[in-house]
Amino acid sequence: MSALVTGATAGIGREFAIQLATRGEDLVLVARDETRLDTLAAELGEAHGVTVQVLPADLSDRDALERVAERLRDPAHPVDLLINNAGYGLGAPFPEADLVDEEQLLDVLVRAVLVLSHAAAGAMTDRGSGRIINVSSVASLLASGTYAAAKSWVTTFTESLSGQLAGTGVTATLLLPGYVRTEFHERAGIDKKRTGPFWLAADALVREALDDADSGKATSVPSPQYKAVVGLLRHVPRTLVRNPRVSALHRRK
Repeated sequence: MSALVTGATAGIGREFAIQLATRGEDLVLVARDETRLDTLAAELGEAHGVTVQVLPADLSDRDALERVAERLRDPAHPVDLLINNAGYGLGAPFPEADLVDEEQLLDVLVRAVLVLSHAAAGAMTDRGSGRIINVSSVASLLASGTYAAAKSWVTTFTESLSGQLAGTGVTATLLLPGYVRTEFHERAGIDKKRTGPFWLAADALVREALDDADSGKATSVPSPQYKAVVGLLRHVPRTLVRNPRVSALHRRK
């Protein structure tokens, strides 16, 4: 078995890589920082005896993204699990943000998920087996900036893909985390102390996500508290989810 993980050197992506290696799965690790990729690959290979390929790539670059897609299509080295995890947030409100930064964000959060899911789904359906996990966010249920808007696309897309793959032997699982203790929030300048019990541990989140994907679930929402939050947000009036007081949730991973 083998898995390809994007955004693999930090946060949720790194935890996916660790837990998959612990399960004995070979890995293809994708991220921008080649040095960190090499370090992680060496650690996991030595600790768990798995084969780890590193694939440095900036997913906002179309040529680099295509190289990752070609790896997913390679029939000689099949990938059994794709985890679309790479992502980041922008600190500025949309009117104040640089348009180039916004376009790159859209490329990473939306276009990369589209291209890599297409490559994986095609190769997997040809073989009759495989799993895709797309990491979205509870923020996808809010109207709170371009990060939330991009994650909203991931949520709708993955739910749709899950239905379209029914009966093929391939599954797509939508992962909807909330606040997770990773580098993401530190880089975004979010004060963890303000969110209290809603902070999640990455290891527990990933463990539950992998179990849900193994079971073929279409959606994975980690923890009882976020299951309650998601259930509420799916039914509250849109006037409430547009409230600026919830805008801090738009930076998640």
